Amino acid sequence: MKKKFKLEDLDCANCAAKMEEAIKKIEGVNDANVSFMTQKMMVDAVDDKFDDIMKEVVKVCAKVEPDCKILL
Repeated sequence: MKKKFKLEDLDCANCAAKMEEAIKKIEGVNDANVSFMTQKMMVDAVDDKFDDIMKEVVKVCAKVEPDCKILL
């Protein structure tokens, strides 16, 4: 399943790259893209665990960029 999410308060391109790399390391994630310019994130992950994977994505993103909010 591939879904797109809007981001708020993503402050820099470097943080976006760090978030993207961290998300890609989560088990069950097939692909991910975080764009600083558009303030959007795409996550492609296995369907049956998508909700659990997204909980982990939120945790990982908070570690990299505490002020950034993912609008689910």
